[in-house]
Amino acid sequence: MLRSLFYERGDFIVKFKKIIVLSAALLLLAGCGSPKSAADETSTKKMEQEKRVVTTTVATTEIMAKLNVDLVGIPTSSKKLPERYAKVQKTGSPMSPDLEIIRSLKPDVVLATKTLEADLKDGFEQAQLKAEFLDFRSISSMEDEITKLGKTLEREKEAKVLNETLSQHVSNIKAEVAGKKQPTVLILMGIPGSYLVVTEHAYIGDLVKIAGGKNIIQDQPQEYLASNTEFLQKSNPDIILRASHGMPKEVVEMFDKEFKDNDIWKHFNAVKNGRVYDLDENLFGMTASLNAPDALDKTVEYLYEK
Repeated sequence: MLRSLFYERGDFIVKFKKIIVLSAALLLLAGCGSPKSAADETSTKKMEQEKRVVTTTVATTEIMAKLNVDLVGIPTSSKKLPERYAKVQKTGSPMSPDLEIIRSLKPDVVLATKTLEADLKDGFEQAQLKAEFLDFRSISSMEDEITKLGKTLEREKEAKVLNETLSQHVSNIKAEVAGKKQPTVLILMGIPGSYLVVTEHAYIGDLVKIAGGKNIIQDQPQEYLASNTEFLQKSNPDIILRASHGMPKEVVEMFDKEFKDNDIWKHFNAVKNGRVYDLDENLFGMTASLNAPDALDKTVEYLYEK
């Protein structure tokens, strides 16, 4: 009986030891696996939070680089884009993006410019693409959009730093021109064969306003107006700024021909005094961009002959 009891107790001890060893092994495996599981969970969560973003303009692409945001699609452009996007899929021009390519990238959002919303909105909707049309018609509106993007893409710190740089430069320019005699300015935006008058509600008009110039076109809600040379001559601006939207060489030639052939232009004080300036398209675009501080500096030069 004692022998039998011994074996029974021996079997119990052996089984108990096996349970202890097995439990320890399970605890060890659990302990080794928990950090990896946490890391995997964090990585998965991060991937779920990161948005797949396509930009359709150079300005927005440059802003995304400053915000340290990866992109899945960028615009096709002759202008140099941030190096970090060198291998990212090109999606066509800002005015005519390739919707099939963009759809294939499965973006969460496509970032376009508000100035092209009327032309692009229907196409994006038909392609079932979510598009955000950013307002870059002034430096302040661009700063607002940067703030929103920083919040949406969890880059609030980067957005704040970027906006502080822009705001500080604007403040410096306003302080520099404070108290100076305000020149009157006519801004023309040309494309080959025609041109429009630019109001203070368009980007270049905003630059002139910040730099202390007075646009001769006031109290008009539109960004661009048809030209009426007789009215413009009566306003007789001190300065004429001529901008181009695409094909700058051809636009300058068009303006030169217009100012030579149309006799009314020789009666403008700006023409008489040699205060007509052709703006560099790379610096003075249709919408605001991160080169706005340089554009502001150049505007001040034109307005005050620095």
